[in-house]
Amino acid sequence: MIVGIARETFPGEQRVALVPEAVSGLSACNADILVESGAGAAAGYADAAYAERGAEIAADRDEVFARAEVMLQVRTLGANPEVGRADLTRIRSGQVLIGASDPLTASSELCSLADAGATLFAMELMPRITRAQSMDVLSSMATIAGYKAVLLAAAALPRMFPLLMTAAGTLTPSRVLVIGAGVAGLQAIATARRLGAVIRAYDVRPAVKEQVESLGAEFVELDIDAGDSEDAGGYARAQDEVFYRRQREELAKVAGQSDVIITTAAIPGQPAPLLITADAVQSMGPGSVIVDLAAERGGNCELTRPGETVVEGGVQIMGPLNLPATVPHHASQMYSHNIATFFRHLAGEGELQFDMEDEITRETLVLRDGEIVHPRIRKGSS
Repeated sequence: MIVGIARETFPGEQRVALVPEAVSGLSACNADILVESGAGAAAGYADAAYAERGAEIAADRDEVFARAEVMLQVRTLGANPEVGRADLTRIRSGQVLIGASDPLTASSELCSLADAGATLFAMELMPRITRAQSMDVLSSMATIAGYKAVLLAAAALPRMFPLLMTAAGTLTPSRVLVIGAGVAGLQAIATARRLGAVIRAYDVRPAVKEQVESLGAEFVELDIDAGDSEDAGGYARAQDEVFYRRQREELAKVAGQSDVIITTAAIPGQPAPLLITADAVQSMGPGSVIVDLAAERGGNCELTRPGETVVEGGVQIMGPLNLPATVPHHASQMYSHNIATFFRHLAGEGELQFDMEDEITRETLVLRDGEIVHPRIRKGSS
């Protein structure tokens, strides 16, 4: 079985799906690794490093797609909707694609892949079960995003994060509010704490209070009833507009007490909930910073512009996109571990196993030989 690794073509994407250290693990599954020349260069992984571990370096992208039975990618067409279309002529019937695919919203791209006869596994659909933790791409990349968000805020804030007592006087610590205590939020809390800030955190799920407090942050409890706020996968459950209106009102009171707000609230397959209104931004002091990690889904802040930084009333609102790609070396290392572990889960004696009784396989398989087989995706596309 030949496994192909192509250079990522999404604008600004610097990650690579497989790092050199992972080659031997896949080779143990009777897989030969074929890498497009330069695929790992942007992440700091040279062709020579792959070759030293037994991978073959292909002359160009056409060769990788032509020879590989399985393609491991950071972004398949669904998550690379414009530039990724150039690969449609390279994909052949029965070829297996494994990677991020944005399967809940990229219906047009999925139909194109179906027309090409592809088989697609979407890494975003990995079930949140113990057996799949080492394959959980969303959690891995959220760790990177939460870390980098704090660094962006610290660089933009005209204050220092820590309490400093100096001969020139005492500098009070910055006050950071983290909204959403999932993986990204918890990493943001931990990073801001290491930098010396005073941190408060809010999440619609009361169950995460203990995790927030274990990292040294104060858990913000709003005077609203979230009801059944968590789904079976551990994600925040969507609420009605009445709840979100009350939530915005309560968060506005907390926002004015913060120098930095980092928002991370997202619901898979849906627009990000609006949490910070323009009025709440106006309550913050000049020089304050908001980093909206939900910008790709519209943003948690009313003033967020995806991919831009805007200034309103002296407050910077940052809407960064694809933060993991800005830390490509370690992001690739983590992604590679996830996708290589998943590949080994699927691989049998020289071929992939489609065991539909297995939850990991069943929940991630979107297309098989050009047919949409995932019930949730099939329902949404009908």
